[in-house]
Amino acid sequence: MTNLRHRLATDTRYTLLGLPNAIAHFSVTVAGVAAGLGSAVAFVGLPILSGTAIVARSLSDFERVALPDVLGRSVARPDYSPVPERAGWFRRMMNPLASGQAWIDLLYGIVAFPISLAAAVVTAVWWAGTIAGLTFPLYGWILTRIPGFDGGLPQLLGLGDGELTYVGFNTVIGVLFALTLLPIVRGAALIKASLAQALLTRAAYTPAERPVLLTTA
Repeated sequence: MTNLRHRLATDTRYTLLGLPNAIAHFSVTVAGVAAGLGSAVAFVGLPILSGTAIVARSLSDFERVALPDVLGRSVARPDYSPVPERAGWFRRMMNPLASGQAWIDLLYGIVAFPISLAAAVVTAVWWAGTIAGLTFPLYGWILTRIPGFDGGLPQLLGLGDGELTYVGFNTVIGVLFALTLLPIVRGAALIKASLAQALLTRAAYTPAERPVLLTTA
C-alpha cells in the first residue's frame, strides 16, 4: 500500500508540476525561434537562437531530473558539443546550436506541450472527481435543497429524484474515480515520460552492461 501511495504521489507530482515547465519550454522555444529566424538575416537573430537553445537545454535538464522516479530506472544526459579550444567569438556564441541534441531540445519544447497539458488535465480531473465524489455525502444533501433543484443526472437517467438517490449516485461516481485513479494517473505520467525519454535522453549503461567495441588487428 505504501508503494502504491508513493507511486501515485510521484506520478501526480510529475504530471502537475511538469506543466509549468512545459509551458515555459513551449513559450521560450516558439518566441525565440520565431524571433531568431525572423531577424537572422540582420545577424541579430543568431544570438537569439543561440540563447534560446541554452534556455531550452536548461528546461530539458529539469525534465531529465524527474524521469528516473517515474520510469523506475536511470537515464543519461546526451552529449552536447563542447566549445573548441581555439574557437573565435562567433564560434563560441553559436556553439549551443552546434549539436543535434540542441535542436531536439527545441523540438521537444513544441511537441511536448500538448501532451503535458493533456496529462495535467487528466490528472487534475481524476483527482477532483475522486475527492468530490468520496466527500459528496458531506455536502450533497445541501445541493438537493437549493431552490430549483431538479434531481440532476440521476433524474435524467430515470433513477429518481430523491435526495438519497442523488447523493448515492454521485458517491458511486466518486468511488469509480477513486478505483481508476492510480492507473489513469500512471498512464498519463508514462505517456509524458516516454516522449521525454525518447527525445531528451540516451541509454544509461552500468559498467557490466556497457557494450564493448570489438576491433580486428
